[in-house]
Amino acid sequence: MSPLLRLATGALPTLLGTFSACGNRLARQSAAVPHLLNCRKTMHYQTEERGSPNSPDYRIYFKTSEGKYISPFHDIPLLAEAEKDGHMSAKRAKKNESEVLFNMVVEVPRWSNAKMEIATKERLNPIKQDVKKGKLRYVANIFPHKGYIWNYGAIPQTWEDPNHKDKDTDCCGDNDPIDVCDLGSQVCSPGQVIRVKVLGILAMIDEGEMDWKVIGINAEDPDAQKLNCIDDVRKSRPGHLEATVEWFKKYKVPDGKPENQFGFNSEFKDKDFAVEIIKSTHEHWRALMQKKSNSEGIECKNVSCCESPLQCSSDEARDVVDSAPPKGQALPVSSQVDKWHFV
Repeated sequence: MSPLLRLATGALPTLLGTFSACGNRLARQSAAVPHLLNCRKTMHYQTEERGSPNSPDYRIYFKTSEGKYISPFHDIPLLAEAEKDGHMSAKRAKKNESEVLFNMVVEVPRWSNAKMEIATKERLNPIKQDVKKGKLRYVANIFPHKGYIWNYGAIPQTWEDPNHKDKDTDCCGDNDPIDVCDLGSQVCSPGQVIRVKVLGILAMIDEGEMDWKVIGINAEDPDAQKLNCIDDVRKSRPGHLEATVEWFKKYKVPDGKPENQFGFNSEFKDKDFAVEIIKSTHEHWRALMQKKSNSEGIECKNVSCCESPLQCSSDEARDVVDSAPPKGQALPVSSQVDKWHFV
């Protein structure tokens, strides 16, 4: 059977030799397009805001540099392609045969509180703010931190299958794409697509569900060259990994939830282990897109995944965005969001 994806040319090391090599195509860097109202540019993609920020109807939709609307969950490739046109050459995209760069869709910028996420159950999977019990979700500030302590997001074309039980933790997936914490120094924007170098992974268990947290760094960060594994983080950034475990353990406690648990005695696994987990979640996503797995409510419409029976036309994708409310003024945020919590 022909594979589902087209992976970035020249960016497939032997470590990822089992990945399929055909399918959707990465939107390449092209000539700048005119600025559009309520659009922000990213590396290869643009984002278009609809609705009012800080409201339940706020959405961030994605489009290619050619202006075609896409799903960030399904249409942005797993592997990142090198910048061209004077930015980053294909040879520099892969530092050696054991390193590959993955795309990361930034959902939440560092130091912010709004729990933004890819809407996996909505058409075109825009980014929206999570809602619980009719209220917008904001993560609490657990002393001494303000909001998220890294840029937080997801690797596209991955899926933690809720019907798959992890052999090491005996827990099933959380029905979302796999999460990433970017340790880079840049404070990103919601919807920004960056290339990340994987350094390790943390096995978080959230209310009994497997919720892997990939640890990576923006490939464009000044420290990216010297951070090549999880031990490099431990040596050059003392306390950062420990703070990451504490943050994930306690961030729901102010909401009355119990502390989260972790596999492997709360220890980070290395880069090779992390890549194997990413490969596994990518294979689960492929099965989902070929309707070989129960979708569990996931919206799988896409515009570019070959052999997917769930593909839609560019016109259908545009209709989805056109049906959303126009961009409005940002609504005020409660002062309680800035409260510090001591737990």
